[in-house]
Amino acid sequence: MDSNTGAVLTPRELASRWRVSAGHLANLRARGEGIRYIKLGACVRYRLMDVLEHEAASVVEPVAA
Repeated sequence: MDSNTGAVLTPRELASRWRVSAGHLANLRARGEGIRYIKLGACVRYRLMDVLEHEAASVVEPVAA
């Protein structure tokens, strides 16, 4: 396991990585959508390993028409 996979991202950091707003991530959480996250009191964190898995699973291979 890579040493960075134990890292966590704040909603703002993940929003910057994905080029979306932190509000968009909050909306996904409120609807029960999006990726897994950790809730510590009022703090929300995303595990980097979950982010990487989600990104890998979201890759779409083009298909010839």
